[in-house]
Amino acid sequence: MDTAAVLAAFDQQLRRDLPPSTATLDRAPRLTRHLGSGPDGWSGVVWSDLDTDTADEVVAGAVAWLRTVEGHGEWKHYEHDRPADLPERLRAAGLRPDEPESVMIAEAAAVPDFPAPAGTRVVDVEDDDGVELAVRVHELAFDADFAWLGKRMRAGLAAGGMDVVVVMAGDEPVSAARTDYYPGTEFAGLWGGGTVPAWRGRGAYRALVSQRARRAQARGIRYLQVDAAPTSRPILERVGFTRLTGTTPYTL
Repeated sequence: MDTAAVLAAFDQQLRRDLPPSTATLDRAPRLTRHLGSGPDGWSGVVWSDLDTDTADEVVAGAVAWLRTVEGHGEWKHYEHDRPADLPERLRAAGLRPDEPESVMIAEAAAVPDFPAPAGTRVVDVEDDDGVELAVRVHELAFDADFAWLGKRMRAGLAAGGMDVVVVMAGDEPVSAARTDYYPGTEFAGLWGGGTVPAWRGRGAYRALVSQRARRAQARGIRYLQVDAAPTSRPILERVGFTRLTGTTPYTL
């Protein structure tokens, strides 16, 4: 894989010119903002092209905007963004970094087929009952309320811009994840990947990656992208993903 070329495509297609889905975009010469809506919405700076002369003014304006958004707001910083001291400038403007993640990339066609763990099966979600199973997995895996995710999944499935998959052990869901599609790009984003504690380390997440790769291939997608936590990165590397860059969300 030509990682430099893929990184350029990633910056252009998924950051600078990302087509809007359930939100709108505001594109300025030096900044692209994703504008969410409602208390469950996500708003943030997704791309910037700054230098030492312009950074502080643009950052100050973005922070003032983040203070007005409804729902979650952040500046999504990538380690190759300019200027090199942008993280220090974001902190000086009142933002704080959350946990860093690795942007992992693979060609969908290169992801191998991995079976589900013994005694389980992978199911494609197609209705509200399936969404409830996926939400239940996330709540058990992360010990938090994921009603907002159920709303997002229903909207994404209805619009045809999302796949949701669940690993079932009998009648019990044990792992779940989703894919977001971005029309007009070569990329699809793999998100979620929650597994209930008793089933971790058995290959459920790996099976979900394979299933989503096959679904993405059927849609003509070339690249799969994951913002991976440190626990997910080694699994993804073993199934053919490459670290492209790093990303850190900065929030108020």
